[in-house]
Amino acid sequence: IKKELRRGGQVFYLHNRIVSINHAVSRIASMVPEAKIAIAHEKIDKEELSDIWHSLVVGEIDILVTTTIIETGIDVPNANTLIIEHADNLGLAQLHQIRGRVGRSSRRAYAYFTYPKGVALTEIAEKRLMAIRDYTEFGSGFKIALRDLEIRGAGNLLGAEQHGHIDTVGYDLYMKLLNEAILEEKGGESVKKTECSIDLSFDAYIPEKYIHVSTQRIDAYKKIAAIENDDDLNDIRDELNDRYGKMPLPTDNLLFISYIRAMGSACNISKIEQRDGSIIIRPQLLNSAVWTEVAANFKGRLLLNVSAKPYISYRIKKGDQPLEFLCNILKNYIRITTKNG
Repeated sequence: IKKELRRGGQVFYLHNRIVSINHAVSRIASMVPEAKIAIAHEKIDKEELSDIWHSLVVGEIDILVTTTIIETGIDVPNANTLIIEHADNLGLAQLHQIRGRVGRSSRRAYAYFTYPKGVALTEIAEKRLMAIRDYTEFGSGFKIALRDLEIRGAGNLLGAEQHGHIDTVGYDLYMKLLNEAILEEKGGESVKKTECSIDLSFDAYIPEKYIHVSTQRIDAYKKIAAIENDDDLNDIRDELNDRYGKMPLPTDNLLFISYIRAMGSACNISKIEQRDGSIIIRPQLLNSAVWTEVAANFKGRLLLNVSAKPYISYRIKKGDQPLEFLCNILKNYIRITTKNG
């Protein structure tokens, strides 16, 4: 940083956690007290952010401590040193894109991709960092894309402009149907998984005020949709809180509902709905022995109805946390089913 400032340049310092970004600023300021430092991240008001970009472009800022918000749409030829903390947490294409923020003039540029001392990198993270180190020449974007394809697989690289049947049914469903067809051709039988429909009266979405950038919001939706267990739920909650600040209630609800849907499928439940102040659980096929044991663990809160279309219900009481309660019910069902073999 001092070397860059001595030659009259500017620095991007990427710290991708909003909750601790001020601590990073204090640490940098203690090492380079003469530098003028500013912060940029997704939670800052648009007008204030615009003023920060202007100050950066005209040279009033020496060091910009920022999140991945600099990934696109900013061109500062005088900024030719980039330092990224926890580069092992970022994707290869994202690292390449961010690296492009420096080296936009005739002056030699430097990009440092760092990770914590003593941390054992995952195989994928190590491959990403090796690729970003190896492909440094001008026009290496295509090689980066191919390397990313090798590391991640082709699935997520297919964009919105899809053709034929993929465009008709969507990529996820198309791949599901394709895999089933391939398995059938090989003489195997595909495992039929119950799709659990959720109809609950809770706001469940990611507000634009929480994640301003639409591509990042879509990426968050994809990650949330892939939740399958407690670890997934906690990892995504920690990531969102770290990157964007405290999670709003509708987003927290969305995480719970995605987890409930995954557990519902695992429990062979076709639908979970809210009706007249009660939560109704409709299993594909009622396992009365298991559900009786589950009900016993909730001290009369669950009611089993064994009519022609059996269901389990519980009435929501004042002060209840229905989504957490639902999670506990389904976890109990999975635990008992596993115990009984």
